[in-house]
Formats: sequence, structure tokens, C-alpha cells
Amino acid sequence: MTDNPVNSCSISVVIPAFNEAESIPELLDRIHQSINGMGRTYEVWVIDDGSDDGTYAAAAAVAQKRPEVHAVEFTRNHGKAAALQAGFDASCGEIIITMDADLQDDPAEIPALVAKIEQGWDLVSGWKQDRKDSLVKNQTSKIFNWVVSRSVGLRLHDFNCGLKAYRREVVESLKIYGELHRFVPALAYREGFRVAEIPVRHHKRTFGVTKYGPARFLNGFLDLMTLLFLSGRATSPLHLFGRIGIATFAVGAAIDLYFLVLWLAGNGLRLRPLLLLGVVLVLLSVQFISLGLIAELVVAGHNPEQEYRVRRRI
Repeated sequence: MTDNPVNSCSISVVIPAFNEAESIPELLDRIHQSINGMGRTYEVWVIDDGSDDGTYAAAAAVAQKRPEVHAVEFTRNHGKAAALQAGFDASCGEIIITMDADLQDDPAEIPALVAKIEQGWDLVSGWKQDRKDSLVKNQTSKIFNWVVSRSVGLRLHDFNCGLKAYRREVVESLKIYGELHRFVPALAYREGFRVAEIPVRHHKRTFGVTKYGPARFLNGFLDLMTLLFLSGRATSPLHLFGRIGIATFAVGAAIDLYFLVLWLAGNGLRLRPLLLLGVVLVLLSVQFISLGLIAELVVAGHNPEQEYRVRRRI
């Protein structure tokens, strides 16, 4: 992570943008109106994620008139997580607000997000109660949020809402990459931060087209597996692989025991698919347990000391 500027400000707004040149001027104007009324110092970082429609130029044009506006242009498209991380690294605010660049997130919600943070929460996520998206996108999002809530133990209605507020400590503690931006509240929750949710307004897309396709659902499932492994079992991978190995061994051993009983009863053994499955499962169990032991050696080599975070002390 790069060092933050010496001069800090009250609020930083980070906006990942990919081919959103048409919406950038209006969005920046509405952000100015929202925060200017709060009487706070602020900055805005537009992170152009390899756009080819002049997104960076649109942000730069506004920056010439308003010194609080800054822009970063990637050499190519790296994804939303990388854009968010770049914004976190560049920002100096005590409170960081993130929002999408497509005008579907409402900058007028910023005061409510900041107020919730100042009540003592570390991360506040928006909840698009009346979501202005297609039926398919709405329903798949509900399924995604239901699965993630029950997988990580954090009950939120909308993990992937772009409109969020963070204390600086949160963004300095998290490293997001790939497509883990969908799980930032879960990552923060697993680190011991206090996470809340408030309803926010959501608008129909005015310009451009959605950047998400069918592949995001498969990627989301795989990223959830990554989250569960990294946050829940990173310090003891044998607990994960060992349990899988023991379960696999139990099923395989039960199948083999069944055929052993048949053989002792005088029945001849023939090459059967079920018998082969039992042998394969036993061999797989050995592989899983061995993988867990190897992973333990890797973790021990990279984490010689137990890491912990203290919330407060006297």
C-alpha cells in the first residue's frame, strides 16, 4: 500500500469507472452538492479502469475546475477490485465512501452513511431495497446474498452494493484483488470490524450499459470459496482438508467394509463400479490429508507469529 498524503481530509470518495464518461460530470457535481452541505473537507478519486470512451478526460476536465477532484488512469482494465484498492491507497480521508460511476448510486446518501459510521460502526453497506435492475439480476442477487449471509455468518441484504462507507482502519487492513470486492463486508466482519447496513435509494441506469455478464455468477461462487478458505482456515488448513479427507475415508471405508462382509460370507468378489468407488475414495482421503499437512507447513513458514488486532485497551 502506498503512503497516504500528509494532509488528511474528512471524507474521501472513491469511484471505480469503466466506460462511464457520460455520467462522470453529473456524478461529480452531485457529490459536491451532497458533501458541500455537510461543511466537511473532502476529496474525490475517479479510478479509470482502462476505459476507451474518454472517462479519464471527463474526470480531468472537472478536476481543472475543482481541486478536490483527482483521477487515476489504468493502462488496461484490471477489474473493480483493483480500482477500489488503488482508490484506497491514494485516499487520505478519515471516512472513505465508495460508489459506482453509473449514477445508479445516489450521492445524496453520503450524509446518512457518514452519520452511521459516526455512531460507532466500522463499515456501513448500502441496501438497495427498491432495486432498479432487471428481474434476472434482482433474483440472482437475492440468491447470492442469501448464500453469502449464511456462509460467513453476517446477515446483510446486499453485499455487493457499490455504495459503502469505511473507517480508514478498515481499508488499511484489507487487501482486495480479483473479484473479492463483492465480499468486502464479509472480509471486514471476519477481521473483527463492526458492519452495519442502511437502506439507500437506487436509480435506473441513465447512460451506458451494465458491465456484468453471466460469468460473474460462476466467479462469485468461486470467490466465495476463496473467502471461506482464506478467512476461516488460513491459519489451520488441515482443519479444512482433514475434515474432507475424513469424510471421504468414512464413505469409502463403509463401501469396502460392505464388500468385505460379502467376501467373508462366501460370496465371490467381482469387479464392480461400487467397489472401485470405495477404493478411490479411500485413496482420495489420503491425498486430502496429505495436502492439509503440506499446507500446514506452508502456513507455518509464512506466519511464524499469530497475528491479532486489539480494538481497545486501558
